[in-house]
Amino acid sequence: MDENGTAPLSGRTILVTRVAEQAEPLCRALELCGATAIVLPMVEFAAPDDYAPLDAALKGIAEFRWLFLTSQNAVRALAERSAELNISLPGAAREVRIAAVGPATADAATKAGLRVTYTALKHRGTSLAAELASEVPGWRVLLPRSDRANPVLPEMLRKMGAEVVEVIAYRTINAAETSESQRALSGSLIGDVDAVVFFSPSAVEAFIQREHGGDILSAAATHQDKFAIVAIGEVTATALRKSGVHRPIVAADTSVDAVMNALKDFFAAQSEFGSEGIAKP
Repeated sequence: MDENGTAPLSGRTILVTRVAEQAEPLCRALELCGATAIVLPMVEFAAPDDYAPLDAALKGIAEFRWLFLTSQNAVRALAERSAELNISLPGAAREVRIAAVGPATADAATKAGLRVTYTALKHRGTSLAAELASEVPGWRVLLPRSDRANPVLPEMLRKMGAEVVEVIAYRTINAAETSESQRALSGSLIGDVDAVVFFSPSAVEAFIQREHGGDILSAAATHQDKFAIVAIGEVTATALRKSGVHRPIVAADTSVDAVMNALKDFFAAQSEFGSEGIAKP
């Protein structure tokens, strides 16, 4: 509560740049705290251009020691494609050790019938590899990912002595610009939104490419005492810094609680923000 007894997020408008089904837990938490959540996806997901590598990995998944899952989207892609191939993923992978990058990914894997062996303490792919550094040398590791995934994780695993099979499980593409999304980035939101939450470098890139998106980040970069730009993960924070946002707020991890705490701490600290929102560019 601030000096007036108001919760830090009460009356705030938070723009969440994620697909609706994945944004829902955060939006629900925001609304419970009195904030207005606006979902404006920046990216969406599509099938790989070539299914052959993914299909081969799924058909031979029992030959792997580890399956590294670095996103909920990877879980979804594996589950959907294995069903199309009439492969029981839980059955085929029953002897495979499964590592998840964070709780949300672990939960998605569990719901898909997979038994998660290990969940990273720090919710990053590189942290997952570091925490399992003694477990992967000499073993085959399956790494299903986006076509736009950062190459650091497979490189790190290979340096540790793992035999990494990296396959494109899905493609990350810019979300279609609908008339509704165009309105969201023009007019009132430029003046009224209090924060934007980014979940990936791809979302940052897509946001900048949108009409008005670059203007919003540019204006926000000069008003960071009033406007919260939240990055989920250091890789996303790096993308924001490269775009000119030199002081992004980095959530401690990928959990809803961490994002909420980052937002609450920011707005609790800037007591004179009021309801002005970001200055129009």
